[in-house]
Amino acid sequence: MGRWSRKLSGPFLDFAGVNTSGRILDAGCGTGALAVELLQRTEMAEIVGIDISDAYVAHAKSAIGDQRATFETGDLTALHFADGTFDQVFSQLVLQFVPNSVGAIGELVRVTRPGGSVAAAVWDLRGGLIFNRLFLDTAAMLDPAADALRSLNFTRYLTRPDELAEAWRAAGLVDRKAGEVTIRTDFSSFEDYWKPFDGKDGPIPAYLRKAAPEMRQRVKDAVRRAYLDGEEDGRRSYAATTWVVVGRKQSD
Repeated sequence: MGRWSRKLSGPFLDFAGVNTSGRILDAGCGTGALAVELLQRTEMAEIVGIDISDAYVAHAKSAIGDQRATFETGDLTALHFADGTFDQVFSQLVLQFVPNSVGAIGELVRVTRPGGSVAAAVWDLRGGLIFNRLFLDTAAMLDPAADALRSLNFTRYLTRPDELAEAWRAAGLVDRKAGEVTIRTDFSSFEDYWKPFDGKDGPIPAYLRKAAPEMRQRVKDAVRRAYLDGEEDGRRSYAATTWVVVGRKQSD
């Protein structure tokens, strides 16, 4: 997802708005894609990125040399920061994967100062992430395990219509604005499309690692046919939509 995080960061921040100073939390920072965009848009801001993955945090530390940004490992459901630490909080493409997402949202609100803002973006997994559906719809026809993954993926909390906006209302945030942001996911070839699935991170690579070699090959061959779609191998471009929301923490 790294390349799509980089591509989404700009439109997401256009939607949410960014202060040029103050303290900003990048909650679920991954390898630092959103932090890079934040640094480009701010002058005096201090950015703190937090992620549960030691590997992602290590990469962000090594790749981003700006002293205004720091990165650390932590759990979004149990942040160590004091109440009201941050002026703005952003979370991009992570809350849908947090088992206790309600608890995580509560923590994001807690560490935001009164009057500060909290913004998030999550994939519309069922209706708006075409490259992901291409794999899951195809594999589900061949393997019950893939069908189970498909069902889990498409019913993740916060990814269905209005769920993210309702979560912000339930968390007590005011002046809420909700909407959609769509980017394009571009691939140069089928192998470019497939390569991330051979990795270690994410639900689809985890499924493929567990699959028998014969089933894995059957799935890959079928997904290749779906990608080619009756044409020669080459570039493909698919729409990818996120639900986005921003709200303000009420002043005391």
